[in-house]
Amino acid sequence: MFKKLRLPIWTLILPVLAGLAYFFQSGELTTFYTVVLTGFLIACVLAAVHHAEVVAHRVGEPYGTLILALAITIIEVALIVSLMLTGGPETTALARDTVFAAVMIILTGMIGLSLCVGGVKFHQQIFSLSGVNVALIALTAISVLTLILPNYTSTTPGPFYSKVQMIFVAIASLVIYLGFIFVQTLRHRDFFLPPGTDGNEEEHLAPPSGLTTGLSAVTLLICLGLVVLLAKSLAPSIENAVIEAGAPKSLVGVVIAFVVLLPEGLAALRAARLNRVQTSLNLALGSALASIGLTIPAVAIVSIITGMTITLGIDMKSTVLLLLSLITVMLSTTTGKTNILQGIILLMIFAAYLLTIIVP
Repeated sequence: MFKKLRLPIWTLILPVLAGLAYFFQSGELTTFYTVVLTGFLIACVLAAVHHAEVVAHRVGEPYGTLILALAITIIEVALIVSLMLTGGPETTALARDTVFAAVMIILTGMIGLSLCVGGVKFHQQIFSLSGVNVALIALTAISVLTLILPNYTSTTPGPFYSKVQMIFVAIASLVIYLGFIFVQTLRHRDFFLPPGTDGNEEEHLAPPSGLTTGLSAVTLLICLGLVVLLAKSLAPSIENAVIEAGAPKSLVGVVIAFVVLLPEGLAALRAARLNRVQTSLNLALGSALASIGLTIPAVAIVSIITGMTITLGIDMKSTVLLLLSLITVMLSTTTGKTNILQGIILLMIFAAYLLTIIVP
């Protein structure tokens, strides 16, 4: 049966076992059970990557990467909101830390590693410059509006927005993101396709059947849901480990972002190894846009309903790193070709970002 469906059996069995492990936990997690849940979390991530690629192969580009980006971002939003609602005032900066971490991981870590892998294997890889430019313009606008501008408004002092400002920025973020989706999927779909193709990058491979695609789509959602549940269960252990290590609490946001983005990161890396850098860039930039464009409106709604003051503005050090990352990616994508040096530079910026979190 599994051979007929063309799905590895482990991608169906391990999520079931992960669900059982989660729902049968009781009380405070022991060290052994924490390790078990961590193993199942990784298994769910790997299974999600496989099923996302099956769905992407069926629907073609750029819809395949869009499905994975949207699915994972919705899960990220659900995780952030649930942790905020249960954590109280101490989690007012969680959304900011997680969104900023997601953008930095994507721009410098995910893209940097993909360009390095592609550069080592293929020396140069080509992509559509128009699509990358559209994504970077939208990402720059949303990033500045949500993470930098709050530091310079005067209605509410500090890195906060007033209620009216929060509503406007939430709407603006959502409008920019929906505009990007409209351009990516309808008006200018060709911008996001590899040069010289019609979007069927794997036309030499028979697409999966409707049954296989449907099963993968359902399993993908289950896997992503389990990633959220398992990450939420492991969050207290992660936070305790961060505190015991003497690291800043913002590192918790980095860990959450890393866990949530792992499926997309692995999918982007695999695409780069197969000489499909366009898919890697679509995944990375689309994920960054979805992360901000959907998270900020959701957090704004929570803020308005609960009356909780949400911290959005990042500090000067983070502002410098964010702008450096955006400028470097823009300069790296001006020719429509990538090479290993661009990837190395981005990874060094990512290393600097991690270092300045641990050693401020």
